Amino acid sequence: MKMIFPSLFAALLASSAVLASAAETGSIQDLQERLARLETAAMPAESSKPAKSGAAWYDKISLRGYVQLRYNRLLENNDNLKCDQCDKSLGSSGGFFARRARLVFSGDVSERVYVYIQPDFATDASATSLHFAQLRDLYADLALDPAKEFRLRIGQSKVPYGFENLQSSQNRLAPDRADPLNSAVANERDLGVIFYWAPEETRKRFSSLVSSGLKGTGDYGVIGVGAYNGQTANRPEANDSQHLVARVSYPFKTPSGQFIEAGLQGYIGRFVVPSASRTAGVGGPFEFHDRRAAASFVVYPQPFGFQAEYNFGVGPEFEAVTRTIQPKHLQGGYAQVMYMKKIGGQVLTPFVRAQYYEGGKKQETDARRYLTRQVEGGAEWQLNKNLELTVLYSQEDRAYADQATRGNRQKGGRMRVQAQINF
Repeated sequence: MKMIFPSLFAALLASSAVLASAAETGSIQDLQERLARLETAAMPAESSKPAKSGAAWYDKISLRGYVQLRYNRLLENNDNLKCDQCDKSLGSSGGFFARRARLVFSGDVSERVYVYIQPDFATDASATSLHFAQLRDLYADLALDPAKEFRLRIGQSKVPYGFENLQSSQNRLAPDRADPLNSAVANERDLGVIFYWAPEETRKRFSSLVSSGLKGTGDYGVIGVGAYNGQTANRPEANDSQHLVARVSYPFKTPSGQFIEAGLQGYIGRFVVPSASRTAGVGGPFEFHDRRAAASFVVYPQPFGFQAEYNFGVGPEFEAVTRTIQPKHLQGGYAQVMYMKKIGGQVLTPFVRAQYYEGGKKQETDARRYLTRQVEGGAEWQLNKNLELTVLYSQEDRAYADQATRGNRQKGGRMRVQAQINF
């Protein structure tokens, strides 16, 4: 109040002077303009609010996602040829299918903390129910230095084992990951803590191998070392023993500009085959040694590309003769060639992939024993950044054994079509 009255008094005096001046000049318009200026100057100043130090954390979160819609039964010649881990819509009773419906919430919520949350809305809860939401990723990256070269990843995330396992399904050419390495970790994820290290320039290179369309994995470090539960994603821990994993991978750049990435990885732990995954009457121990090692080699498509991985190890496997689950050796790998051609704003990438796997799949009923041989070839057509179409033909020979079948071998071929919408 003490400040308001003097200001008003000064305004009245000034107004009188303006009126006198206006009377002499006879300019009413001039009078109105001067009074408006004086009114503004005489108003008491509002208390200024403190400036925000930065945007709120929720303003730093970005949202993106993708959807994959498939039809797998064109030119099919054996509707009993299925793959439970690959795509549950393969074979009989498989029509149009939403394979993935992902949303990704991510961002730097502070200078040293990055969060990543990814649910999937195309999960099948049972044989008769589809399109349930399930968590895929939920983790925070804690930067241990200002350049973020040293990071701790805490939560549910991809286990750093294999190139194709780490490669997003949004970027991968083939609709499904190959059995040999994907059988190591169902859904590629688990709960744990992983330490990653990569120099700042190498982190930029990992990022550019994705953003440029070259089908990279993203930044999983030059070195990754960590511990995780070992029962695979969205399953509770079943013993007091965590799995340990280590990976080394580096993307080289040749003088010609060609990118080549080589990697070595391995894990060790003890896996429990739960009672719910074991058929009545199947014997053997419940806890098993679970260890693998793998090598990866990738020549990025510029325009020709090559990708190969091979792994071997020990894990639980159904034994038909004794009707028990036993620790057994496993091995297998895949090789893929591709060619990337840019046509205007579109990208066409034909590819051929062959795979072989012999061993158990610990996450399936009775830790089924598999012998898989498959060759598939097709092309991915990126019409624009929001729409991709993939068409391929696969020829497969799959044999597996569990308590219910004791031995089931199916051969055949089919054409598969996938539409992917990115947003």
